[in-house]
Amino acid sequence: MAHVNRRESLFRLGTSLGSLALTALLSDEVRSEEKPGPLTPRDGHFPSKATNCIFLMMEGGPSHVDTFDPKPTLEKLHLTEFTRSGEQKSAMESGKRYYVKSPFKFHKHGESGADMSDNWRHLSTVADDLCFFRGCQVDSVNHPTAMYQMNCGNRFGGDPGIGAWVTYGLGTVNQDLPGFVVLPEVSYPQGGAPNWSNGYLPAFYQGTPLRPKGSPILDLSPPAGVTAERQRMNLDLLASFNARHAAKHPQHAELAARLESYELAFRMQTEVPKAIDFSDESEKTLAMYGVGKTETDSFGRKCLLARKMVEKGVRFVQLFKGTWDSHDYIERAHGNLIESVDQPIAALIKDLKARGLLESTLIVWCGEFGRTPDNGLRGGIAYGRDHNPNAMTIWMAGGGCNAGHTIGATDETGMTAVENVHHVRDFHITLLRLLGLDDNKLTYYHAGRFKQLSQFGGKLIDDLIA
Repeated sequence: MAHVNRRESLFRLGTSLGSLALTALLSDEVRSEEKPGPLTPRDGHFPSKATNCIFLMMEGGPSHVDTFDPKPTLEKLHLTEFTRSGEQKSAMESGKRYYVKSPFKFHKHGESGADMSDNWRHLSTVADDLCFFRGCQVDSVNHPTAMYQMNCGNRFGGDPGIGAWVTYGLGTVNQDLPGFVVLPEVSYPQGGAPNWSNGYLPAFYQGTPLRPKGSPILDLSPPAGVTAERQRMNLDLLASFNARHAAKHPQHAELAARLESYELAFRMQTEVPKAIDFSDESEKTLAMYGVGKTETDSFGRKCLLARKMVEKGVRFVQLFKGTWDSHDYIERAHGNLIESVDQPIAALIKDLKARGLLESTLIVWCGEFGRTPDNGLRGGIAYGRDHNPNAMTIWMAGGGCNAGHTIGATDETGMTAVENVHHVRDFHITLLRLLGLDDNKLTYYHAGRFKQLSQFGGKLIDDLIA
């Protein structure tokens, strides 16, 4: 049987306390050698307002023309035939295509005059805290590859997630919690766990998913009848045995790290429950996030947990909300989805702002691509939209972004970006810059070359930065 080293065996523990402990464990290994740990907090390449990031990933491709980018022209063109040609030709095209108007009405909000569909009832109240970007483009119309590109910079998977790059560059404040925490759906997003992988970076930087139902972390609590005092005695006894072994075999440096793993798991049994416990939150706060309401409870809990994680010093928190892939019945599908995230996201922004944390926390909202202004006509009423890599809307809040502005534009039907157009790699570079990191300096030597999030560099989107 092939030898399995310590890192590999720990990685296989999955979404358990051992998995959660991995990053800090490996950090402790380095500290045991009297060196700064890889997760020790450190300064970036540039001064920055943002020190943390909350990344709201709307899996499936939210429709920009039904959320934040109104297109009155579609009212006039509704159900008129649309024929694509050349580069516009769709990989999923079949039969006749028709323009489809948005089922939602739009209004402008705030002093900034931000465009939002009317079902963003709560988010519209913080319109002036948002910076909208309509000029982003990606390379793929397939969900897994587009998800990898948005989350990892590479369509083909295997590369580090954005959160892994950020913790690699900045470390993290709380050494008893992971630097990169992921809050997925019950069903993982398309592409699975590689969306938050450490890739070729050391395993310290991998994302740690918390389970959305039941205990967020498996094996968090000790078995029945095992008290903290007994655990402490067991650890001390084990440490004494291992110390004797280490004295006889000083060449086995990994043993000290193994001992540290046990100590870390013990410490986290105290730290983790506090981080995920809502009992210290007021009824007013819970209600503000929509906790307890059928429509908003799930995502409301994620948003509240994200705020608590940032307060605890977690560097990067990524939240997933799926099923935005509305090829049919977009009014019902997007309507329900917007209702489920609208109140929680607005509450997150207001809560961070009230606590003085919005300026230091960069919030990002996006999908993996946008959607087309046309679709096939299905049964005469089932209007939806297909995948569109050439136009989408991303917005940011806090963290030094250019709040109160809309940057870029799409054409009159929303088919393609036409103003301040940038590839997603440029957006990644800008996100890193807002956190004080230089994509050209944040590199890691792998497979014969220095690699980076953008893959091979790009252009900073200055207009997104205040």
